[in-house]
Amino acid sequence: MQGRRIGPFTVSAVSLGCMNLSHAYGTPPPPGQAQALLLRALDLGVTMFDTAALYGFGANETLLGRVLGPHRERFVLAGKGGMAGVAGPDGAPRRVIDGRPEAIRRNCDDSLRRLQTDRIDLYFLHRWDKRVPIEDSVGAMADLVRAGKVRALGLSEVSAATLRRAHAVHPIAAVQSEYSLWSRNVEIAVLQACRDIGAALVAFSPLARGFLTGMLRDAAALPGGDIRRAMPRFQSGNFAANLRLLDGYACIARDAGCSMAQLAIAWVLARGEHVVALPGTTRIAHLEENLGAHATVLDAGVLQRLDALISRGSVSGARYSDATQAEIDTEEFG
Repeated sequence: MQGRRIGPFTVSAVSLGCMNLSHAYGTPPPPGQAQALLLRALDLGVTMFDTAALYGFGANETLLGRVLGPHRERFVLAGKGGMAGVAGPDGAPRRVIDGRPEAIRRNCDDSLRRLQTDRIDLYFLHRWDKRVPIEDSVGAMADLVRAGKVRALGLSEVSAATLRRAHAVHPIAAVQSEYSLWSRNVEIAVLQACRDIGAALVAFSPLARGFLTGMLRDAAALPGGDIRRAMPRFQSGNFAANLRLLDGYACIARDAGCSMAQLAIAWVLARGEHVVALPGTTRIAHLEENLGAHATVLDAGVLQRLDALISRGSVSGARYSDATQAEIDTEEFG
């Protein structure tokens, strides 16, 4: 598989987001299925695996440590701190954004223990805690680099202005943001800012949270606990309107000689050599299909047809609820 640069590393252009194996989309797969998928990804040439302290409130990191620990030298390990699970009044974990230096140090140490490793290759600030200057949070992360616990730094879901402020404190190797045909906010300024400072753009949810695979036709069938239930694009009239895009999209995929999923990922990769696609899945068949996108080359005509069909003006609904949107720092289209 072709490689793309992130800081000091060369990683597979299509890497693996591991959140699905423990978090967010209903009941996680059985441990044996998750283990088989991780090992198959490694065998197929995936060289970056992305996790976070938040995913499964540590369960995802524990899974990766157990399964991939024996193969640690074969891949780049990407992790995230600054947002994790904290015990609530009832003892159950709840999601907390905390960018204070002491919280970031604690998150990192906890992650290293669960991951069974002595360093995280690429460490992201999962969300900018707006109560804490970005310079303070990144300064604490820079201390982790100097301590040898982390090798390179990244930020997740930040604006171009915040990225530049952070980069002035310590080089930022990557920004991780949602990026797909139907979530294109990074095109306002972040995509170019990454290029300007020599950072990679790690595109999570390149399949539009499964929508662009064409396999999700009934949002009401989503399992309880699936985070898409709270996303406006998957609700009532918005989802019905968005479904009308899929027939034309399927036609473009057929003409391009690839699957709908491969078309979505290939479009992301075509946005620049500094872009890495980060799809996630729980099924080996889907993993193999997704990885096939690296060999899919889209000509200018296909790219024009895609932009004409799916764009900011043709997608119905915001990508996040108002409450969730308030937690992030990305530029939003008006």
